[in-house]
Amino acid sequence: MKSPHKHPAGLTHVFHAALNAWRGLRAAWQHEDAFRQEVFVAAIAIPVALLSPADKIGKILMISSILLVLILELANSAIEAAVDHTSLDEHPFAQRAKDIAGSAVLMSIINAVVVWCLVLFA
Repeated sequence: MKSPHKHPAGLTHVFHAALNAWRGLRAAWQHEDAFRQEVFVAAIAIPVALLSPADKIGKILMISSILLVLILELANSAIEAAVDHTSLDEHPFAQRAKDIAGSAVLMSIINAVVVWCLVLFA
């Protein structure tokens, strides 16, 4: 059985996928404080990385580590929204899913700090 939510293949699919991704970014911006804060940090950190004395690979690592935080924050927000949609009742599995997703964001932040320190100070 084919899903009624699937888009046709080819360029139409790419177009619809891009629209959906844009809607997701807008939703994260509108509803997620942490995402807005991390975008603000990225808006400062990425130009700083580009202007830093690091070599090309160092700059790539610095920028990638910041983008990874944003990517995982989006995934965390999606997991939280899906869990909340399923039920707003407190359940240990729901809390575990939210905590683990939040931990992924925390690990990406720690990774970014370590990468920046190694590139700039090692």
